[in-house]
Amino acid sequence: MPRRRTSSSSSSTGTTTGTTAAPRNRTPQPVRIRRRSFGDFVKAFFAFVALAVLLVGVPGALATQIGWPLPDGVPSFDWLQQEITVHTFLNILTVIVWLAWAQFTACVLVEMKAALSGVGVPGRVPGAGPSQLLARQLVAALLLVGATAASFTPGLSQLGNSYDANQKPTVAAAQATPGIFAQQQEQASGAAAALAEQASHAAAHADAGGGSTAKQGDTKYYRIQPPEGRHHDSLWEIAQRHLGDGRRYKEIFELNKDRVQPDGSKLSEASLIRPGWIMEMPGDARGGDLVEMPDEAPNVSPDVQQQIGDYARTGDHAQGGGGSGAQGGGHEHAGGGATQVSVPDQQRPAHDTGHQQATAVGAESDSSFGLPEALLAAPLLAAGLLGALGRRRRQALWQSAFGAVGGRRGMEPPTPSGDAQDVQDALLVGADPEGVRLLDRSLRGLAASLAEESRALPVVYAAWLSNGDLHLQLAQPAGKPPAPWQQGQDQTFWMLSRTDAERYEDVDTAAPYPGLVSLGTMDDSRLLLNLEAVPGIVSLSGREADRAAVFASVAAELATNGWSDRMTITLVGFGEDLTPLAPNRIRHLEDIEALVETMEAETRQRRGALGAAGHDSVLTGRTGPAQHTRWAPHLVLLAAQPSAEDAVTLAELAADASRLGIGYLVGTETGDLPGAAWEMEITGEGKLLAPLLGLELDAQLLPVAQQRAVVELFVEADPERETDGPATTPPFLVDISEQGRPAVYARLVGPYEIIGLDTPDGERSALLHEALALLLLHREGVHPRVLSSALWPRGVTDDVRSALLDRLRIWLGTDPDGTPRLGRDASGRLTLAKSVVSDLDVLRSLYHEATQGKGVDSRAVRGRLLTDALVLVRGPLLADRPEGRYRWLTHEIVDAQLPLLVADTGLALCEFHMERDRAEKAIEALNAALRTAPADERLWHELLRATHSTGDSERLTELATDLIGRSGARGLPPRTEALLDELLPAWRDAIAATG
Repeated sequence: MPRRRTSSSSSSTGTTTGTTAAPRNRTPQPVRIRRRSFGDFVKAFFAFVALAVLLVGVPGALATQIGWPLPDGVPSFDWLQQEITVHTFLNILTVIVWLAWAQFTACVLVEMKAALSGVGVPGRVPGAGPSQLLARQLVAALLLVGATAASFTPGLSQLGNSYDANQKPTVAAAQATPGIFAQQQEQASGAAAALAEQASHAAAHADAGGGSTAKQGDTKYYRIQPPEGRHHDSLWEIAQRHLGDGRRYKEIFELNKDRVQPDGSKLSEASLIRPGWIMEMPGDARGGDLVEMPDEAPNVSPDVQQQIGDYARTGDHAQGGGGSGAQGGGHEHAGGGATQVSVPDQQRPAHDTGHQQATAVGAESDSSFGLPEALLAAPLLAAGLLGALGRRRRQALWQSAFGAVGGRRGMEPPTPSGDAQDVQDALLVGADPEGVRLLDRSLRGLAASLAEESRALPVVYAAWLSNGDLHLQLAQPAGKPPAPWQQGQDQTFWMLSRTDAERYEDVDTAAPYPGLVSLGTMDDSRLLLNLEAVPGIVSLSGREADRAAVFASVAAELATNGWSDRMTITLVGFGEDLTPLAPNRIRHLEDIEALVETMEAETRQRRGALGAAGHDSVLTGRTGPAQHTRWAPHLVLLAAQPSAEDAVTLAELAADASRLGIGYLVGTETGDLPGAAWEMEITGEGKLLAPLLGLELDAQLLPVAQQRAVVELFVEADPERETDGPATTPPFLVDISEQGRPAVYARLVGPYEIIGLDTPDGERSALLHEALALLLLHREGVHPRVLSSALWPRGVTDDVRSALLDRLRIWLGTDPDGTPRLGRDASGRLTLAKSVVSDLDVLRSLYHEATQGKGVDSRAVRGRLLTDALVLVRGPLLADRPEGRYRWLTHEIVDAQLPLLVADTGLALCEFHMERDRAEKAIEALNAALRTAPADERLWHELLRATHSTGDSERLTELATDLIGRSGARGLPPRTEALLDELLPAWRDAIAATG
């Protein structure tokens, strides 16, 4: 987790306060202490008259003038056939009026109870929107002159507004989260100036009133309440209840900052409060749960009275304190008891065992070129995109090889250029596939362990990846975590070290938290927010271009991440179509109207599904025996600014969204969005701010130029993309004549062997061999950063990389004309001279010449070229590579290209021989190809046909038996079974007879 800096570091940043951006909707306002006026008494009088008429007058008039509208006895069938008279119609209307009166009376009782208790927003009476709004206004006006009026937010002047619009939960829900994102005090430095201005207004008002409230004897105090379920006290909600405006939480914070609480700790951040703490309140605070002076609180225990008395005496000292908050808040609890997790420096490993590519290779100072820093600094996003791109290219390769797409595209994926090439290199450099694998295994392992103990999954609001360790921040305490997980610094944090995470194996269970997505970093820690668990909407304000970069990053990671099984991502208001990244996950909607219609239907469906299954949330149904696709998350990313009406509708939909597995991330220009549980802002400097959450992150972004380049990579790799014709020409062709003998020849297909160079001495030999293999497999050129990240996945310094390149250049030597065999192209990428060749280059060139060159017009040439090509195949690529090295091959598709190339060569040579009925030669060629491509179904089919052509049924039966043994429990593919039925109708009986 992010660590808290010391007070010295905090103070060192104090000079930057003036330049730190803060959310626009957090601009401080002067403190206005409302006093009762004559108009308030007039409003209260008329409200009393209206309530008396509606509550007493209406039922009295109905009882005296109309009487009981319902029949006195059980109606008979004849009664139902009687003619409807005016009297009957009046009775029906009377029943409706009685029902309306009962509903309104219930609304008044609900509003009155909430007002007298002073607790939050009152509950909603079903179907009583306008009635409850009217009841709220009347009760508020009636109590406006009493002690509890501050509990009511709207006044009579707002009677025309909708009920839901007056109910704005705003960021109060964020404070209800137990300690979520409690960070360093210096992260709120942007808000320090605003707080100081607010405090100055409060001080000026106090001076005008003739002294402090404590001296006047009317100081009020509030005691932080313990959590109830998911509800936790927060300064915002306290201000909402007792001051009428949640944004006045800053006044409470200023009154109590750095004062010693009964447990000995101090309030240093607005988001860090503990149950049992005492808060001094502004003079105009009202509410039933406030305590004035201890001797005026008979219902308060003597111990609490003593604590309040002691706390009151620290007021003057506290206002002059300050500066100690950073030290005293290091282990404070927030909301309901969640502490900030900070890893002491002495407990950190000597070097980061996690992913360090982005920082280490970022130090490489090659002035001639650079890569997109946005992707270099996003290891999880880069790993997801790189993995999805590899799968897409493999799919295109297989479909092309098996003829599933018209117009064969060949085995060579298009080589990207320009921005697409830079983005691909940035993905290779920045990706942390090992981190993704550990995160996925850790989360699934946790779910499996909890299932074994018959425990439910806890609600997780966020995850932090810090120095290789994983910290989960829970919505509320969930008991002791299962081993090897450990308790964090309080009960709402579960922690798993990287060492323990590496012990996890793959488990067959559903992904428990597929809605986690990276937002940015703070120091050495990366934050992943669980969008589907947020209790409401997450709003994002800032400039449109900056917001778009955040939205694109979130959408791309959700669409391609490795810790989710399935999900739906709905995008609205996106300029760039991101569907090519994951067509089965992403869908674009045209406008907000379509979004509202879609989400209303899905919300109803999910509520009904949960109720029918007997689950209280998607978590209880995601990993149990009743797993179903309906428990997959649906994440809505709305980049467009919604209208006021649409915003209220979205707030209603999001009110119950976290239970249903639906998350909302909504962009806003003003920063004021109804129903926003967490409010964030992206600045032009790339900072993601959420002051109430204590967040100031270096945001994870995907700017528009990188968006287009990423989409271009995926579009080019689309197996169903229409092309102008076959594109089978290899990127590098060698001279296969005797005059084209290379100076350096590397054998990669099979055991690694180099001809033409001396073997380097010392331990660096393996590193030089690996670097040369990478360059040989990328004749188009290799970015130096890509080479660095491939050889040193955990990072390397610039001098070490430069030393390796110097050794590699010296080892390869120069051509007879003095040209170095290791050079650079115009873009600065490392390239090999044409005199350095691999057997894979020769194999591709031979096959290309046989099928598209001289072999097309000459049968003899074709046969010779195909035979020579097949002789080169000695096994799989780099067959004897040492364990732990060549991990970059997992990002390549050459391991899929080589078997297909060998299979195509074997098939072509088989066809060549079968044209002259040389079945044994064809069988020999197919068996040679099968040694490298044993899973290629086409080779087995041709081998069955060639064997059948020999007329030896016993040999064919033996081949079928061998093929069945290789197929395992899955059995033979349908096309293979159909072919056997054609060639050997009694093959099932024959195989059964042979045992």
